Amino acid sequence: MKLHSIVAPVILFFSATTFAGPADYVYTPAVEYGEREIDFKFGSQRLGDGNPDLSAWSVGIGYGATEWWFTEIYAKYKFKTPGNSSHYDAWEWENKFQLTETGKYPVDLGFLLELEHPKDRSEGWEIKWGPLLQTEFGKWQLNGNLLLKRNYRVDSPSDTELAYQAQVKYRGNQQLEFGVQAFGAVGKWSNWQPSNQQSHQAGPAIFGKLPLGNHQAIKYNAAWLIGVSQGAPDQAFRLQTEYEF
Repeated sequence: MKLHSIVAPVILFFSATTFAGPADYVYTPAVEYGEREIDFKFGSQRLGDGNPDLSAWSVGIGYGATEWWFTEIYAKYKFKTPGNSSHYDAWEWENKFQLTETGKYPVDLGFLLELEHPKDRSEGWEIKWGPLLQTEFGKWQLNGNLLLKRNYRVDSPSDTELAYQAQVKYRGNQQLEFGVQAFGAVGKWSNWQPSNQQSHQAGPAIFGKLPLGNHQAIKYNAAWLIGVSQGAPDQAFRLQTEYEF
């Protein structure tokens, strides 16, 4: 089966439906009990129209507390280029819940609940939540997430916004795998923005896991994203690396 025959329907499906920051990544539903990790993420967006590029990075530590719950705390930083140094932006508490046994049903189901406290108190508290879906066809792994986000205790009124994440990966050599990622946001969940104001990005991605022995490994994934709508950044690069132990 050719790559485009699988990738195209997935991208089209999710384009019909994140508020993705430069360093955001695609969540997956699986949880590994007892796993500990140190997680580093970096991303940069080229906004175009003469605006400065926006970059962000974060570092976190996570733990598989149970067979169905993984929790992680992040410190997040951002900066604009050229000329600006990075500065602390927020802390974030991410919680992922695995709701079905991996591979038992046609679709694996998880749930995300994320709490962020920005440094800027006028932004209040941000809560993000939504289902995480994953399925496989032979060596192809497909992920799709629908996420809702809202800010509470803010200076100005806040709506509940809708976003999506999508990923297609060909599971071949564990150390280097290839695929596609897509991120998008449509605005208020019950009243989408006009299409020229929505944000949709998609592009090629690579993935890998490098075993280090003694239950240790380094995992990575990276993507080069192209804006496919007027409201999206022109280009974006994102990278995530995890040290598991």
